[in-house]
Amino acid sequence: MSKLVRFGVSIDEGLLKQFDDYIERKKYTNRSEALRDLIRDHLVEEEWDENKETVGTITIVYDHDVRELMEKLTHLQHHYEKLIRSTLHIHLDAHRCLEVLVVQGRSGDIREVAERLIATKGVKHGKLTTTTTGKDL
Repeated sequence: MSKLVRFGVSIDEGLLKQFDDYIERKKYTNRSEALRDLIRDHLVEEEWDENKETVGTITIVYDHDVRELMEKLTHLQHHYEKLIRSTLHIHLDAHRCLEVLVVQGRSGDIREVAERLIATKGVKHGKLTTTTTGKDL
């Protein structure tokens, strides 16, 4: 584990009050842990902006009764098989399904597959959730 370093920060009183309110809402035990998470979150965003090796999830909700939808989604998933590490499929009711795909690869490639899946006719909602491999944090 790396050595902890202490440093001081000058901050506007009003901004500090907002930060302390944020810490309380999110149930952080102290400012340091909240600040570390905010820094990590920003660094992960940069990984995605720089098209680095990343991981994430693509979540879609769709109507499986839409003509040829299952074939289109399956075809797309096979086309991007090198990015898709795992899938979870849940039947929400008689007509709707939820699918979660765990993806790993270059962020640009992951965005491409997410956009194609989400834009497929019959998909009611979709979202790409981005995170990091953690190698550089």
